[in-house]
Amino acid sequence: MIALRAKGVAFETTYIDLRDKPDWFLRISPHGKVPVLRVDDVPLFESNAIAEYLDETVSPRLHPEDPLKRARNRAWTDFVPDFARALSGVYYATSEAAMQEGLKSAPSALGRVEKALAEERGNDGPYFNGERLSLVDAAYAPFLQRFGLVERRLQSGLLGPFALIRAWSEALLADETVRGSVPDGFEEAFVATLTRRGAHAATLLR
Repeated sequence: MIALRAKGVAFETTYIDLRDKPDWFLRISPHGKVPVLRVDDVPLFESNAIAEYLDETVSPRLHPEDPLKRARNRAWTDFVPDFARALSGVYYATSEAAMQEGLKSAPSALGRVEKALAEERGNDGPYFNGERLSLVDAAYAPFLQRFGLVERRLQSGLLGPFALIRAWSEALLADETVRGSVPDGFEEAFVATLTRRGAHAATLLR
């Protein structure tokens, strides 16, 4: 949704209860996951595939024009699952001990992204490549957004040693394209998900 908003594409949103997926959704989402983008009745699934399609067909480009830089951006987008696991290991942890373990292990993945921000862009940002939002930003933003909700209460200081990630996160969370990508009531829905999963963080957000 961030890429759609960044490109000014008109779209309609249908939210899916992933605990009770309707049959019509399972017919168009082979992996049973969101998001799915329907283009002229043809469904596209998987976030990266959708983002790449949009970047190839709708201006402005969110990927760098330089082929080598574009390839390296794609490589860092492929690192998102590792980064997401590092953060979700904190906010989905089901006990204080598990959360502390998550906080202890997360810096390994965060350190790699911190290094990428230092070496890939060659400028002061505020986004991954510089002054403009990119597909890398769109891929990482949802996980920084969720962690930010928990960190407001948790105050773990996890991002403290990572000044570039911290500044990047602040820029993304202040960006209206990112902020508007979640529905009204998102925070309440996220807390409800944490509660349902037995996450220790849910006790801090009530």
